[in-house]
Amino acid sequence: MSVLDRFRLDGQVAVVTGASSGLGVAFAVALAQAGADVVLAGRREERLRETALLVEAEGRRAVPVATDVTDPTACTTLAETAMEHLGRIDVLVNNAGVGTAHPATRETPEQFREVLATNLEGAYWMAQACGRVMRPGSSVVNISSVIGLRPQPLPQAAYASSKAALIGLTRDLANQWTRRKGIRVNAIAPGFFETEISDGYAPGYVDAQLERVAVGRQGDPEEVAATLVWLASSAAGYVTGQTVVVDGGYVIG
Repeated sequence: MSVLDRFRLDGQVAVVTGASSGLGVAFAVALAQAGADVVLAGRREERLRETALLVEAEGRRAVPVATDVTDPTACTTLAETAMEHLGRIDVLVNNAGVGTAHPATRETPEQFREVLATNLEGAYWMAQACGRVMRPGSSVVNISSVIGLRPQPLPQAAYASSKAALIGLTRDLANQWTRRKGIRVNAIAPGFFETEISDGYAPGYVDAQLERVAVGRQGDPEEVAATLVWLASSAAGYVTGQTVVVDGGYVIG
């Protein structure tokens, strides 16, 4: 097998949560380009069908499944649907996420818990459901954020906490599953990319933050998607429990 062949995912099945928009769409398309069939999870069925068309345009099968990752039963149903339609799960991308910006003295318990329920607990329930059927050689990639590593000017206690906790979850699952099940677990911490969360920032906010980015620009979704394909593939077969920062140098700025 050549080095480039190690990046291929031919014959594999990937599950992508949050596949209805933003980086989730880029992840699904990149995995399809690498040869994987893709199960698409999200709450907006019409948007999932749009992503499915993009996957199918790459010559791969797509199975959209309306899923609320905060519901453990829904996560189990998604894993069962993947097994029923495609017979296996080799890659899980925990990408579903929400974000808020509430001052710490005014954030309500409901607002805080809503973010953790999706970003942290949802990733755990989905990993749990898929981990039960994944075989040795499989890979889980959790999508964290540089905000879990370095604070920003906005008050984002819930979001930062959830993304930092996701890094801890990644390490623990890697310690459990790589040893016992042969499943690698890693995380990606993206910097500034165009997503629905970043669309909610005030005008000029992202531009101001880009002054701290070494490469001086936002990332292209395909740049972080390429990192995902690497972690999902056997090219990263000796990598587990790690968080790969894809931020153009933001955390060192």
